[in-house]
Amino acid sequence: MVVKVLIHTTVKVLIHIRNIIQLHIDGCVNFNSVLCNMLLNKYIWYFVHLDKVFGITTLSSSGLTSDPNSGLIAYPAGQTQIFKHMENTCKFMSLISCFFSLAGVDGPSGHMPCVRVWEVGGAQVAEVQSHKYGVSCVAFSTNGCYIVSVGYQHDMTVSVWDWRKGTVIASNKVSSRVSCVSFSQDSSYFVTAGNRHVKFWYLDASKERRVNSTVPLIGRSGLLGDHKNSVFSGVACGRGPMASSTYCITSSGLLCLFNSSRQLDTWVDLKTTSASCLMVSEDFIFCGCADGVIRVFSPSNLQYVTTLHRPHRLGVDLQTRYNHMTPARPGAQYPNTLALTFDPLTGHLTCVYNDHSVYVWNTTDMKNMKKMYSALYHSSRVWSLEVYPELLDPSQACLPPSSFLTCSSDNTIRLWHMDTPTAPANLYSNDLLRIVYVGENTQHLQDEGEAAGADGKAGIRVLRISPDGQHLAAGDRCGNLRIFGLQFLDELVKIEAHDSEILCLEFSPMSTGVKLLASASRDRLIHVFDLEKNYSLMQTLNDHSASITAVRFTGESPEVRMVSCGADKSIYVQTAEQTAEGLVFSRSHHVVEKTTLYDMDLDVSRTHTAIACQDRNVRVYSVHSGKLQRCLQGSSTDEGAPLKVHMDPSGTFFATSCSDKSICIFEYETGECVATLFGHSEIVTCMRFSQDCRHLITVSGDSCVFVWRLDCHMTTLMRKRRGLRKPNAAANAISHKHIR
Repeated sequence: MVVKVLIHTTVKVLIHIRNIIQLHIDGCVNFNSVLCNMLLNKYIWYFVHLDKVFGITTLSSSGLTSDPNSGLIAYPAGQTQIFKHMENTCKFMSLISCFFSLAGVDGPSGHMPCVRVWEVGGAQVAEVQSHKYGVSCVAFSTNGCYIVSVGYQHDMTVSVWDWRKGTVIASNKVSSRVSCVSFSQDSSYFVTAGNRHVKFWYLDASKERRVNSTVPLIGRSGLLGDHKNSVFSGVACGRGPMASSTYCITSSGLLCLFNSSRQLDTWVDLKTTSASCLMVSEDFIFCGCADGVIRVFSPSNLQYVTTLHRPHRLGVDLQTRYNHMTPARPGAQYPNTLALTFDPLTGHLTCVYNDHSVYVWNTTDMKNMKKMYSALYHSSRVWSLEVYPELLDPSQACLPPSSFLTCSSDNTIRLWHMDTPTAPANLYSNDLLRIVYVGENTQHLQDEGEAAGADGKAGIRVLRISPDGQHLAAGDRCGNLRIFGLQFLDELVKIEAHDSEILCLEFSPMSTGVKLLASASRDRLIHVFDLEKNYSLMQTLNDHSASITAVRFTGESPEVRMVSCGADKSIYVQTAEQTAEGLVFSRSHHVVEKTTLYDMDLDVSRTHTAIACQDRNVRVYSVHSGKLQRCLQGSSTDEGAPLKVHMDPSGTFFATSCSDKSICIFEYETGECVATLFGHSEIVTCMRFSQDCRHLITVSGDSCVFVWRLDCHMTTLMRKRRGLRKPNAAANAISHKHIR
């Protein structure tokens, strides 16, 4: 019956249902094969799934948890929940909130947010909507029967609900901002903590509640004494013999013990400038502090036990063969500890630091702790990415064929690879090959990097790799242009090119017969540099009257053209002429549209340009005549306008990133939407198809890098068009396994 109804639905409904199918790809939805083929003949659906995620968006211990039954670690990356084993295998779900049976992670934000409960397998089992603005923290009761959720400071509501029935059973208001919550071992009460706030909430007081009714939640404030003005950044109820005790940590660096009478019984100084998180087991208390410090204490008497090893130093060189146990250098700085979770069965302590790095320590032997796993991710908005090109002579390649580079507001350029390595490339990450720190004193950036990125000054804005694979051009948000050699990723040239941030860069392809680099900026100027003269300025074009959003070279020598578009709704086609002074570009076509032009890419023939427009369309223009050829759909919904557009290497498909945070893939010839992807929590700022036609890589303002595995049929179509051989049987088997 489901499929019979689908046949008579509209295309938009089909697209929405297809997105649901993608989220339940592991077998939650099954269709009759015959009717499914009928649908596929009319509407082409491709299943694109998330293959890898390089990033983490945890803000506190509420966004990090572990399951002692399976050994899984869970944390959010944008709107996607990551489930990770120590064997470095991951499972991804594009969800808002997700829980294990014993812990929870951050809830959603926005208008009337929901708290949802999902099985690890992928099926949603419950949801409730009791907060108006956002959910700051959630937690399962120890017995798994209830969930407590705390709203944002504008909501100021604490709710307890029976998640199996999806109903709130008790609720109340709080007068202070709450940042953390913890359930007691017997699930009879829970404790919330925040700004000048520690409060004990009792569920047993609601025993006489009526069926299907919400009663006031009974709470009693903790007796703080001299610490009544403290800001409590972490709370954890005791376990085992200390089950009647409650432990709190203050942002100023105090570890506090509350007795069974809610009285602050004793406290110790952590000897740190600040503390942010707390994790308690039967044997240990782990306190996350500033500068990478994690102190360990005994739960019974708060006696000091040890201090864990620090993570990497800020500004670490991945190719240097020192590790975290090397004595600290004078002036060395470390990232602050942000979140902790502990698996008592394995003794694994997972730590997240404020530079968005993740470490897992084996604490079974406190005298000989070992690092089990670590990963270093971007700590701020990721602006651009570049995939290393395929070269005619592979021996001239500076980087591995599966490499790609990203840049961020954290003032770093990072080199990644998609293939799983046979051995770790360095001591800190299995996926990250290099980190290039750009600018002065950027190796010591922590929160300052994010703050600077917010004001529009710090960070690398755009990247571009030269066609010969030897140079990397990087434009920053202050208007500086840097050229790096990809052999060693060393800076070769620095040019103060623009007065405002550089928005786009473009090397001339080899087919043009010239070696040029164009940079365009928010200052409305396009600079053309000559590579053969050490990137000397050749010409400046000032035709645009607003920010320039894209620039491309095309044509063959001697007819070289440059196409640009911008926020002034104009498209300019410049044609190169050889003069006595050298190559000079002059205007040949000027097209004015009625809508803002956000981005542009050339088709595989480089004779037509596809432009993402504010009115939700992608317009295709002829480079030779400047005339409009086609107008294609640029978004799968009416809510999102395409902000970025990118063609695959074969010209079969093009992808758009939309203002509703979605990614859409279309067939270029027909304009049909064949896949819609969700998972980022901010707008996608850049995307690239891999050279082997197997992946789509996306980066976003949420600081995460997503690697999507394309449907095997998409890969086959693109490879056939490029004249490549078919993928091997093993690759086909993997692809078919994910679309069963």
